[in-house]
Amino acid sequence: MVERLSAEARRTALLRLKGWSEVSGRDAITRTFTFRDFNEAFGFMTRAALVAEKSDHHPEWRNVYKTVEVVLSTHDADGVTARDIALAEAMDRIAGA
Repeated sequence: MVERLSAEARRTALLRLKGWSEVSGRDAITRTFTFRDFNEAFGFMTRAALVAEKSDHHPEWRNVYKTVEVVLSTHDADGVTARDIALAEAMDRIAGA
């Protein structure tokens, strides 16, 4: 089982993650990605899904036209873990952020 990050470790990680923030009332992090159009947003989701599947760690996300809202939290740990930070970093790379 993966260990949940301490509040301090989560805050430190968020300083490195541009655009990510804590979810109010929940031990999770979130970011909204905005792309040029639906095709670009869907392409991002497809590439991110491959990374998520390979690491067996899946995001909560929602897509409307050119935006993708992502929430990351490790359900087995009931909060943010290193797996969430790694997936957030991968998503940032995929999005070119």
